Amino acid sequence: MASKKSKANVLLVGGGSVGAIAALNLECGSLVAVTIVCRSNYSVVSKNGYFIKSCDHGAIDSFKPTMVVNSVPNVSDGPEFDYIVCVTKNVADVPPLLSELIRPAVVPGKTVIVLIQNGLNIEKPLITAYPQNVVLSGVSMIGANEPSPGHVDQDFPDTLFVGAFDNPNLPADVQKDAAEDFVRRYSAGGKTECSLDTKVGWTRWRKLVYNACLNSICAITGLDTGRLRLANGAVAGIVRPAMLEIVAAAKAAGHDLPATVVDDMIEMDPLDMYLPPSMLSDTRKGNYIEYENILGQPLAEGEKLGVPMPTLKVLYHLCQAIQWKNKELRGLVSIPPKGSFVA
Repeated sequence: MASKKSKANVLLVGGGSVGAIAALNLECGSLVAVTIVCRSNYSVVSKNGYFIKSCDHGAIDSFKPTMVVNSVPNVSDGPEFDYIVCVTKNVADVPPLLSELIRPAVVPGKTVIVLIQNGLNIEKPLITAYPQNVVLSGVSMIGANEPSPGHVDQDFPDTLFVGAFDNPNLPADVQKDAAEDFVRRYSAGGKTECSLDTKVGWTRWRKLVYNACLNSICAITGLDTGRLRLANGAVAGIVRPAMLEIVAAAKAAGHDLPATVVDDMIEMDPLDMYLPPSMLSDTRKGNYIEYENILGQPLAEGEKLGVPMPTLKVLYHLCQAIQWKNKELRGLVSIPPKGSFVA
């Protein structure tokens, strides 16, 4: 399934900050032609390209991938894509589902789907929808944001781990070949660290120690990672207990994480960077938050395996309430009018 041709066609779904850096990495190696799907920033990027300040690439004016579009193209109207790279937020409880969003561009049995997204069990809906397609896991360690449309600041190096999710319908060597080919293409520009990941589950649980805990707690409190560490009692009373619950759930699932992982994740961001994780950035913008895969799925997996997770459960329900508020603002849920309740 992996394309061996000299230049692959890649559809990149998600034209925000992480998507822009991914497109830049893919294009600068000259082994990929990227068609990027932009939404809110489409008019700016299609006209002027991206203006990027990057710790990996330096300052770049007017970077524009091979094509910029505002919706997922239908393969019946143009060339087929070797890879569909999904860099969108994975908001599993708000339509459209990713599996349906990319459907027009998927060629059954050919297109390799790459999920550079956070969370657990994100591959399951894709493998169900496309049982004969390889689905790859991309775990990204990057710090990037888009303070205004088309303007991207990357202040933490791009490190990407790529491996194959286990699709029981396909031979293991076919899935591994696809992962190796994508790593080769993503790395070709020499500006990023991209490596083959043979322990996809372990890597995702490790990142959840940060994402399920710091990401959600920052969103709930409104504090960035630096201020959260300075706040009285926050780390000892909330952050560390939540992280230890993720570590225990990972172990029950067969993934032993390093003894230092909790301290490593608490101290990952330099304190004086005052970094807002993605979920906090989304709450500040009034966007939906991707709490189901980041928080709900590890909570469900841990509880299924008998691991007590009281802190994670409270965080999950608080995020659920935040999401309900966002849905109400957009008319996805409604409340009865005042005075309609009878005592």
